Amino acid sequence: MTAYQAGIAKFEGNDTKVFGISADNVPSLRVFADQLKLSYPLLSDFSTRSTLKAYGVLRPDGMANRVTYVVDKDGKIAFVEVGNTAIDPTAADTACSRLAHKAAQGKP
Repeated sequence: MTAYQAGIAKFEGNDTKVFGISADNVPSLRVFADQLKLSYPLLSDFSTRSTLKAYGVLRPDGMANRVTYVVDKDGKIAFVEVGNTAIDPTAADTACSRLAHKAAQGKP
């Protein structure tokens, strides 16, 4: 999370939005975001976990696996990073940059 915050300008420069989705409740996420000084939103899927289920990241214990998704402007998943490497924004930044470059050239 802090690595994404540190590199937030790169994402914003690619006309990209960063946000987190968590199985934690809203009050916990507020404290977490404040502690890490995050400028991007953290969304809670605490009550239904429907988003976590839909993306296939909900574990049997009710928690979520760490996953980073890059979703293009058409709502299609363009990049997925799973596991401990999902907290490193390098690959996601590269994917966003490539999508922005394709969009600028008018390519699908």
